[in-house]
Amino acid sequence: MTTPDLVAHLRPETWERANRLLVRKALAEFSHERLLTPEPDGPAADPTGRRWYAVTDDSGAVRYRFAARVQTLEHWDIDPESITRHRGAEPLPLDAVDLCLDLRTSLGLTDRILPVYLEEVTSTLAGVAYKLDRPLPSAAKLVEADFQVIETSMTEGHPCFVANNGRLGFGVDEYHRYAPETARPVRLIWVAAHRDHATFTCAADLDYDRLVRAELGEATRTAFADTMAGYGLDLADYHLIPVHPWQWWNRLAVTFAGEVARRRLVHLGEGPDEYLAQQSIRTFFNISQPERHYVKTALSVLNMGFLRGLSAAYMAATPAINDWLADLIAADDVFRDTGLTIIRERAAVGYRHRQYEAATDRYSPYRKMLAALWRESPVPGLAPGERLATMASLLHVDADGRSFAAELIAASGLAPVEWLRRYLHAYLTPLLHACYAYDLAFMPHGENVILVLRDGAVERVIFKDIAEEIVVMNAEATLPPAVERIRADVPEDMKLLCIFTDVFDCFFRFLGPLLADQGVTDEETFWRTVAECVTAYADRVPHLADRLARHDLFAPEFALSCLNRLQLRDNQQMVDLADPSAALQLVGALANPIARFAPS
Repeated sequence: MTTPDLVAHLRPETWERANRLLVRKALAEFSHERLLTPEPDGPAADPTGRRWYAVTDDSGAVRYRFAARVQTLEHWDIDPESITRHRGAEPLPLDAVDLCLDLRTSLGLTDRILPVYLEEVTSTLAGVAYKLDRPLPSAAKLVEADFQVIETSMTEGHPCFVANNGRLGFGVDEYHRYAPETARPVRLIWVAAHRDHATFTCAADLDYDRLVRAELGEATRTAFADTMAGYGLDLADYHLIPVHPWQWWNRLAVTFAGEVARRRLVHLGEGPDEYLAQQSIRTFFNISQPERHYVKTALSVLNMGFLRGLSAAYMAATPAINDWLADLIAADDVFRDTGLTIIRERAAVGYRHRQYEAATDRYSPYRKMLAALWRESPVPGLAPGERLATMASLLHVDADGRSFAAELIAASGLAPVEWLRRYLHAYLTPLLHACYAYDLAFMPHGENVILVLRDGAVERVIFKDIAEEIVVMNAEATLPPAVERIRADVPEDMKLLCIFTDVFDCFFRFLGPLLADQGVTDEETFWRTVAECVTAYADRVPHLADRLARHDLFAPEFALSCLNRLQLRDNQQMVDLADPSAALQLVGALANPIARFAPS
């Protein structure tokens, strides 16, 4: 690929379109989070329910005007073609970076955060331009597409975050090699890490030798042993670690140069299998042998509020946490009835650089540069006729404006409400049960959930990204010592935010209007069906009636928890994963869309 080809998507007309779409999202999400307060600016609503609004910049000189509908959960549905920007009578171009500069005070962007945030926005725009420029399958074609075709065809990223594809650290050539949407196969680099400095942990029914043989094959393992012998070293004294190629060439070969020079780390070259980067960017799916594990790697790039490293110390408990959760799910009748499974993180390995550890605290990116985990593939668990799709695909809209969710519903032959009931039983019911029965919260956004489909309908769901994301919200819960890390003392009045925020506000807020816009079902029917799922769950667990009453999902309102505010405040460490509730940005309340459907 020649250098000019790498920036072929950065053309004036594509850049203008990318900016219009990101400005629309910024105005919508910043208004939803009450950072902006659009003022009515014109006649009453038209037949579509839209009316005109305006937002004035911090100086009072620049004005954004647009047509929008304010829907359930204060969701701002803005027509992107209607947006204009003016200084007095002078029209100005739409530019997402200029929007952040115009509104930096309103957005609370400090001098420290602002330049990096602007770079994240610019990188996000470049990603949008690439996706606009790339021919992608239609939503109808995706219905019959392979799991990884669907995964790499997603165009939006996280629906709430404005700067959701920062990936700061990638050059444009590396973007084309490693970004999920480019769908370029990658071979991982393997290093040998001396066991005096590396820690390997695994599930109770696994061991290091079995894992390595299954993932690499005997020929590759022998070749690596021969390479080590050529240095006068014994592979048995080392743990093998898969490494993102970017991480090796840009970080480890430089920042860990002393470890390499002293043969504590030995570069062994590429492994035999090809992988595709997933939407989470540092996790890889094996396309050479799909039944083999996903591999999640450390990647020291800044993306959506975090440097995406992996802590060797933090990873040590990962397999035990996954075993504990898998056993809990398998033993519970409600979970079994929904079909819920997890794909377990079966093994983890990490390298501890003692000099950097002596110089830093646990938050430091220097402690998160070399680690990996192996996560089960969902492929071996499929029954005949079952297909896989990331749940993020339910919010996907193709270039012609057609929704993948709408196409799935049409392909299923089911009435839309029946399709929704099946989806909600598979997805929402286990989240409710985890919360009420076990004080357990997942991070169930679209990228963390895999749908198992049959003939377009949701059969069951698979949760993933377990050990870094789940939390037990009870200081008194009995947990095995190896699982203790996932405990957090969450205030009683914040526990239900794992449903209200993570599910209602961050996913259903988008899915309901999308299905309405596609003519599939109206918002009232959508939220009534959600309420029916909640009621059906309550009827299923009468022994939890007191807890359901104390934490009422039909309460009139719930706290508005704002994700962009977290990133605008600190875009390198949004949240302490050990105490996630402490960082929340709560701003007033939202009307609960299922409150009016409460059982009598």
